[in-house]
Order: sequence, then C-alpha cells, then structure tokens
Amino acid sequence: MSLTVEKLEHSMAKLTITVPAEDFEKAITEAYKKQKGKFSVPGFRKGKVPQAFIEKMYGPEVFYEEAANALINMNYPKEVADSELEITSRPVIDVEQIEKGKDFIFTAEVAVKPEVTLGAYKGIEVEKIDVEVTDDEVMEEILKEQKKNSRMTPVTDRAAKLEDEVTLDFEGFVDGVPFDGGKGENYKLVLGSHSFIDTFEDQLVGKNIGEDVEVNVTFPENYQAEELAGKPALFKCVIKEIKEADLPELNDEFAAEVSDFETLDEYKEDVKQTTLAKKKKAAENEKEIKVIDKIIENATMDIADAMIKDTQERMRDEFAQSLQYQGINFEQYLQICNVTEEAFMERIKPDAESRIKSRLVLEAIVDAENIEATDEELDKELENMANQYQMKLEDVKEFMGDAEKNSIKKDIAVKKAAAFVVENAKEV
Repeated sequence: MSLTVEKLEHSMAKLTITVPAEDFEKAITEAYKKQKGKFSVPGFRKGKVPQAFIEKMYGPEVFYEEAANALINMNYPKEVADSELEITSRPVIDVEQIEKGKDFIFTAEVAVKPEVTLGAYKGIEVEKIDVEVTDDEVMEEILKEQKKNSRMTPVTDRAAKLEDEVTLDFEGFVDGVPFDGGKGENYKLVLGSHSFIDTFEDQLVGKNIGEDVEVNVTFPENYQAEELAGKPALFKCVIKEIKEADLPELNDEFAAEVSDFETLDEYKEDVKQTTLAKKKKAAENEKEIKVIDKIIENATMDIADAMIKDTQERMRDEFAQSLQYQGINFEQYLQICNVTEEAFMERIKPDAESRIKSRLVLEAIVDAENIEATDEELDKELENMANQYQMKLEDVKEFMGDAEKNSIKKDIAVKKAAAFVVENAKEV
C-alpha cells in the first residue's frame, strides 16, 4: 500500500493510493462470492458457477466495480488517517488503473485546511453597545404574552378584519381550470399572517360569513410548482366562520396566571430584567461577531470551493434535522417557502464561508497563543453532555474515544480563543 500527495492550487490536494495486485485479486474473489448467486448458466446450479467460467463468459471486468468499491472504502480512510493531512471535504474519487494482475490505483481529490496568516487580532476596536430596556419594550413583551393567552371567540355581527382567524373553503383556477393542490375545505387562516401568496389575505378583509369572494393573485416567478410560476390565478372562496382574539385583562390576576409573581408590577420588573439579560447577551454576541469579522479582514487564507460546498451541505443537513423536530421535512419547507434547494444552498453560502473563516482564524489564534483546554474543562463539557442526554458521566467517558475527546478539547480551545480576542478588544 502506498500513498502519494500532490498539493494543488486553492488549498486542494490530490491523493494517489496504490493497492497491490494481490489485494485486488482477493477483492475480485470476494466480489465473486457476493455476486455468484446472480448468475444462471446452463449446466450449473445457481450459485455454483465457477469464477473463471463467469469471467470467461462476461469478461474479467464483471467484478471490477464491486472490488474497486470495497478497496476504496477500506483503504481511503486508512491512508488518510495515517497521513498528516487535515482534509475538509468529501473526496472526488477517480480510478486510474484497474486491470487483473496489476496494482489497483485510484486518486482522491480533496480540500485541505488552508494556511492562515493572521494580521492584527489583539486590541481590535469595536463600537460600544449601550444596553437598556424601555417601558415600551417591557409592554411589548407583556402584550405578546397577553396575545398568547387569548381565546378565540366567534364573531357574527361584522366583517372579517386583519388578525381575525377565518375558516374558509376555497378552490383555485388558472386559465379557468382547477389545479392540483388549489382546493381546501375548513381551512383556518389568520388574516395578515402572510401564509398565502400575494394579496390573498388582504382581499378577504371586509368580507362576511357566507359571502362568495373571488380573490385574484399572481404566483411568484420562483414558485415551487413550475407550471404555476408567474401565472395569475383566481380563487373562489367562502368564509364559513370568523373568530377574533379575546384578550385577558392586564391585571394582578393575569400576572399570577402567567408567571410566578402575584402582582402586575412584580411581573413587569421581572420581564424588564429578563429582557435586559437577553439584550446584554445579544450585545456580547454582536461584539464577538464584530471582533472576529475584523480579525478575518486582517487575515489571509485561500479556502477551497469544495470546503465551502461541504460546509453548506452540513448546514443544510443540520437545518433539516431541526425541522424534523418540528414535524416538517426539508422538502415541505422548500415548498412552503417557494424556493428550490439550489436557491436555498446559495442563500446559506455566505454563512458557510463566514463559519469557515471564523473557525480558521480562531484555530490560528489557538496556535499563536498556545491556548489549551484543561482536563477539568473537558470533564465539565462531558458532564454537560451527560446531563443533556440523561446519561451517567462514567458512561459518556467510556463511550467517548480519544479522537472524540480531542475534538471536544479543540472546540473548547476555540471558544477560549474567541473569549480571548473579545477581552482584548477596545470599545470606542
């Protein structure tokens, strides 16, 4: 087994891995054992056709794909682990030589961690953020809680208005023809929520229960269903019910019901302190982002497109997983937002680049300042994980291998580097 590495431009590398001919021969035999049951040849029972006979009938290449995949999956991770490369993307595999009796040779083109040249990272100047909470902001939070605790009450003596919840039947037509997905019955819609396209909801305002309403809208040019994109549509609607929010009175009783306080004044003070704490935290986060952004501006690095793409895909997968917790799959989300996956990926690309650059400069600062995570800090992080997953700390430690623990320690060091540059920043 041998590995040669060729450094390419823009933080890319080409790995050439050579597998001895005898190992390729063994992989072909293993492929034959897995696939022999698929071959039916007159004079032989199924699964009993000799390897040499199959290769004579179909050519020796018949088992190449299975053998090549097995060797790549086995040897690529091993060779990478034994090398000193910090690979930051999935490999693009290409088979260079595959022939019976010869070495099996394949290449893997990958992005590697780029070199970072730091500029100034101490004494970064950022604008000071003053944090305060006004009475209006306190009342805004209390009104949100009031609305959350409202009850929907049927309305029969007036037309629908914004913020009402209407129940309606509707059917959509394009060029006078009904279209798939354009019909709904007993659909609940809050007017002004912008759940429907264009001015659909606005055209229901002022309409009464039982009234036939014709709503004219135009589908967006980037609408998910291509056959509807950019086309005008007519929706025939009937409002069957109107409900309005019945808000509870803001008094001591309300405060006692929604909080741990007995009076409205106590509740307001708690809301003020909670809001102040949130704003302070947000200000700290904003300061950290501004400091790191300036450090990135002062640094130089050459990031491979493959590294950015790989990060975009991880961010997409993380987002899709978070949607699953809400009972929505990624495809449904794209449909609801009327965007393609390609458009979504392009939208998150700047965030992917920012995530990469932030991590790279902080890792460079870790090295420059000799920042390390202590065993005590690692234990604290493992304890947090144990609490999160409701496991015993001993079980978490046993489950974690050295590679995982080192990765966690690296993350801790990066967080300490972020704290270091913020502490050394200057507010002006």
